[in-house]
Amino acid sequence: MFTLNRQLAIRVPGECDGKPVRHAVKTLKRDLGSVFSETDAAGGDLILQMDDALADEAYEVCVSDDAITLRASSQLGFVYGILAVSREFLGVLPFWFFMDQTFTRVAEKQIPAGTRLTSPSYAVKYRGWFVNDEVLLDHWSVDRDPDKPFELAYEALLRLGGNMVIPGTGENGRKYRQMASDMGLVITQHHAEPLGAEMFLHAWPDLDPSYDRYPEKFRQLWQNAIDEQKGMRVLWNLGFRGQGDVPFWHNDPRYATQKSRGKLISDIIRLQYDMVRASDPKADCCVNLYGEVLELYRQGYLTFPDDVIKIWADNGFGVMVSRRQDNHNPRIPAIPGEGEKGPHGIYYHVSFYDLQAANHITMLQVPPELVREQLEETLAHGMGSFWLINCSNIRPHVYYLDFVARLWQSGDIDIERHAQEYAAQYYGKENASRVASLIRDYHKSAVSYGPHEDDLAGDQFENHVARCLISQYLIDPDKASESLLWFRKTDSLKEQIQAYADIYREGHLKYQRHYKHCVKAWAEMNEPADTLLADTIMLCAAIHMHCSTGAWLTCEALREAYAHNWQRAFYNAGLAREQYLAADHAMRSREHGRWHGFYANDCEVDCKQSAWVLAGLMSWLRNRDDGPHFYQWQRDFLNSEEDAKIRLILTAENHRTDEEIFALMKERWQA
Repeated sequence: MFTLNRQLAIRVPGECDGKPVRHAVKTLKRDLGSVFSETDAAGGDLILQMDDALADEAYEVCVSDDAITLRASSQLGFVYGILAVSREFLGVLPFWFFMDQTFTRVAEKQIPAGTRLTSPSYAVKYRGWFVNDEVLLDHWSVDRDPDKPFELAYEALLRLGGNMVIPGTGENGRKYRQMASDMGLVITQHHAEPLGAEMFLHAWPDLDPSYDRYPEKFRQLWQNAIDEQKGMRVLWNLGFRGQGDVPFWHNDPRYATQKSRGKLISDIIRLQYDMVRASDPKADCCVNLYGEVLELYRQGYLTFPDDVIKIWADNGFGVMVSRRQDNHNPRIPAIPGEGEKGPHGIYYHVSFYDLQAANHITMLQVPPELVREQLEETLAHGMGSFWLINCSNIRPHVYYLDFVARLWQSGDIDIERHAQEYAAQYYGKENASRVASLIRDYHKSAVSYGPHEDDLAGDQFENHVARCLISQYLIDPDKASESLLWFRKTDSLKEQIQAYADIYREGHLKYQRHYKHCVKAWAEMNEPADTLLADTIMLCAAIHMHCSTGAWLTCEALREAYAHNWQRAFYNAGLAREQYLAADHAMRSREHGRWHGFYANDCEVDCKQSAWVLAGLMSWLRNRDDGPHFYQWQRDFLNSEEDAKIRLILTAENHRTDEEIFALMKERWQA
């Protein structure tokens, strides 16, 4: 029997030493301190041994009476083995940080001699996350360290068996790639930032970012990126899109045809490929078939070297078809056809930012059955060379990140069994059935906005569409919102409002019921499970409940405005504003302990912005009916009915603000 305690001595011979191993050893020592109390008793040894007979990422852990021996053939193999010791012998879970796992310290643990841990055989070769739209992580710190959230994200990824990462978006990708590499992860890059190079306009802000005019400057940026990442393990992303996440031809009218666009991209990819291979002849490369690039590829206008991994993307809603961009939604299948040569992979979203209908601060609304179906289909089509998952800010998306990791490990998943195991791990065995039921209930509560099974509304639909309707009403109430033609193609804003109202007339009630189910389960739990539930599933329910109710009330306000019922329109807008503020408050109220400030930079869904857009509507409505003197509404709701009818151009006290008028309306109409 091996006695494991806080004094475990970790022996790392020179041939096993390296930055990833040193970082993993540091992590294990921290975990030992979390699990074990102080002791003067001698600890046994954890001995690392190089074993070239093992595969690149494989490890073997063997326990004897006086030592734990960890064998591997690579830095990443040792990292996985060390984290396996933490998981299996100490009980530290992959999302221990993001799910607030608590530890009760003990003096020691007994590990039976003969215990063996071996690495799994993964269904996917390159497995990783894109830390994208990380606006919450990026404006938050842990222990006053703004870099710590990213380090903890990469640690969680490694604990799940991930081996690849886009460390962040834009500057964050470059800022944190050395940290991620030092932890043992393969670095890859955003599809809008080929090779991880600096954007042209960052380097030369006064020049036209045209490859035709400045090919040598683009090549300089790409070569700089290759040189900067020497010494790292890199999966090089090739491509040419534009400045930012838009196609280059949006700003270059010379490329007006699909053929001309495809030829330029193909030529540049070949050039980048040759540049990378000149630096590292064995380098792996990939190219993203994303958005408009997929259309070009399907139409036969793109060509790549045969060994480049072709990455196919879902639409941001879990289905392997091309994404909707603005009002264009061709839904081109993103699955390779029969006989398509070369390796294939996927870029898949459990969080998405489209300023239309996706999820960002709440869990993906698409049910797990659809996610499993789509991901298993990709494996059946030979797309196991590369899985990159958009993990966003992690904490709201832990369930699906764990779900996908199970799939990249084994290639299949039992949905109900996974939900029970996941719930038992993080919320306690006694709460597993309750929590698994709430996860199912969450997905059943999602509302549909279109004809496809994945047309399920996320938090952006509840906020962005409402803001678009208000904005268009204030600009021109007789014309439809062009930014919402993807939702309802019509010339009439009234019809768009009606379509939105039809969705949330019952939709907001579904989320109210779901939230009540969460509250009931919460009341039946004890600490710390009840706090974790309130921070996770119940918070998602609260955000959807308030925002969907706000969406419904926004429609009521606009319909009253069309009828020139200005006071009722103002009142409903005020009620809608309260709901969006309540959603923001729900997030901020869960910022206890180390999570203080986590939701402060909710700028992509931005519930508080929805509230101030509604405040603007309220001001306009009041001005329309009560301006320019702004005394009659005050008299209507402050004075008695008899006095209110007496019209005197007389102000005897300060004018009431919109918020004060709204409070008076609530007092009158909710009495």
